[in-house]
Amino acid sequence: MLRFLPPSSLTSSQGLSPEIKAIRDRLETTSKETVTGRYEDMTRHLSGRISQAMLGQKAIDDIEQQGVRLQIREGRLELTQRSLEVVQSSISGLPARMQAALASDDVASKTATARDSRSALSETFSALNVRYGERYLFAGDAATTPPFASVDDLLSDIRQIATTATDDADFAAQLDTYFNSPTGGWRANIYAGTETASDPESVPGTNDSLLKIISGLAVMALSGPDEALPILNGASSAVAVAAQSLTDGQTSLINVRAVVGLSQARVQTEKESLGVEKTVLTAAFNELTARDQYEAASELKELESSLEAAYTLTSRLANLTLLNFLR
Repeated sequence: MLRFLPPSSLTSSQGLSPEIKAIRDRLETTSKETVTGRYEDMTRHLSGRISQAMLGQKAIDDIEQQGVRLQIREGRLELTQRSLEVVQSSISGLPARMQAALASDDVASKTATARDSRSALSETFSALNVRYGERYLFAGDAATTPPFASVDDLLSDIRQIATTATDDADFAAQLDTYFNSPTGGWRANIYAGTETASDPESVPGTNDSLLKIISGLAVMALSGPDEALPILNGASSAVAVAAQSLTDGQTSLINVRAVVGLSQARVQTEKESLGVEKTVLTAAFNELTARDQYEAASELKELESSLEAAYTLTSRLANLTLLNFLR
């Protein structure tokens, strides 16, 4: 007598399809959770605590953004400090050498010091034209263009003043106007930045210590015999004043660098505070949202076994024929 399979048995392979799909979906989700250590469906996992988790995530994101801003600020301060260090190193010893050469009327020493002063001036301009990203650090608020023109342009202006000056007093007066007057040659021909800066930690090119250093270097650079400028020849009092200006600028520059150093220390303190705050918030957020990766891996292995068993059963049911059943 023939027996027929129940309809449920004949269609059982089709009935497994939704179950297999569910296992595969869960397998994919658990696989991601194993890697990320986070629940994929946060809304389901957190239930009524979702708003708390969102606030925690926002706080962490805000800290990260603040950290990025601190890194930029730290980079600018570091580059500013290094540039000022280059300036300080380049002028080291020059005032004393010039004063000694003037006192002894040593032409060879004065010539060598004039040459080195010109080299230091070029190095100073190069250091002060530095930029961080797209921002020139010594340009004040006009930070998109190089703040300082060429050294040759500056020396040409000072040479003209030395040529036209009637005496030392006139030379000093013209030099003061050139560097310190809003309408002087320094702002009109050389410095393309602004006098002030909205960033209180920046150092504009009109900073008093920089002006004293650049002024002293420029005059000393033109004091060699090859320039043949009478007011700067020999034991010139104008050159002596320039050497003293350079000394004063050195002293002031130390104070400027100290202020920059204090800003660097504040940034470091803020970074450390942010790091502690982020650690605390991240721990709290993880407590709400983290998925135990060992548990997820164990579940993943079970799901893989279940999926393999489901595929095996489906394959057997698909090969089940009436003849096989009758056997």
